[in-house]
Amino acid sequence: MNLKRHILLAAALALCVPAAHPAHADDLQRVLHDLDIAAANFHTTSADFEFDSIQTDPIPDTDVQKGAVYYERNGKAFQMGIHINQVNGRPVPKVVVVSGGIVKLYEALPNQVTTLTKLSQYESWFMLGFGASGKDLASKWEIKDLGVETLEGIKTEKLEMVPKDPAIRKNLPKVTLWLDTARGVSLQQDFDEGQGQSRHCRYFNIKVNESLPGDAFKFKTDSKTQYVTR
Repeated sequence: MNLKRHILLAAALALCVPAAHPAHADDLQRVLHDLDIAAANFHTTSADFEFDSIQTDPIPDTDVQKGAVYYERNGKAFQMGIHINQVNGRPVPKVVVVSGGIVKLYEALPNQVTTLTKLSQYESWFMLGFGASGKDLASKWEIKDLGVETLEGIKTEKLEMVPKDPAIRKNLPKVTLWLDTARGVSLQQDFDEGQGQSRHCRYFNIKVNESLPGDAFKFKTDSKTQYVTR
């Protein structure tokens, strides 16, 4: 998977989905208000994940990645670490870290760190559904409330979101979120990346405001590690 798809992966995740309860006109404002409250109390989150990256054109293909993800917010500061353990059932260790306005991808097998310094256009993707306030989301996305659905016994709000920024919309035409608004976390995300590309993300064992492991936003390198900046 190329760097662009890792960046799309980082923005930031099954079940048979039951029919949604229709949303009323004022439901979206209530949801955004609930997210404002949850964001004020949000500090950390950890979860196990499965990311299915799906390609339908030109050749159908699916990559399944599994691992753990960590989020931390401290005021306006935000960090995220994605620790990928398996790709298509094989051990392919990778770590994506977003911290201090920089994205770093560490790939253990080639022993390489790729750094992306231009983060601003991607920042709203990374916080999507994990600690972002309703105001944050509404400032960057056109949002439609699709109603209530229950996943794993948890009531979620299903939101359809379209980026307001035309440059971002070229790479990410639409996102669908299943949000637990009480905790300010996503249980499931669908990313329409255009041109026959999509990503389905599911999150399990979600823990909010608990201690994170010491390597949540770190990876180990050595004297042979190669460094690339883009």
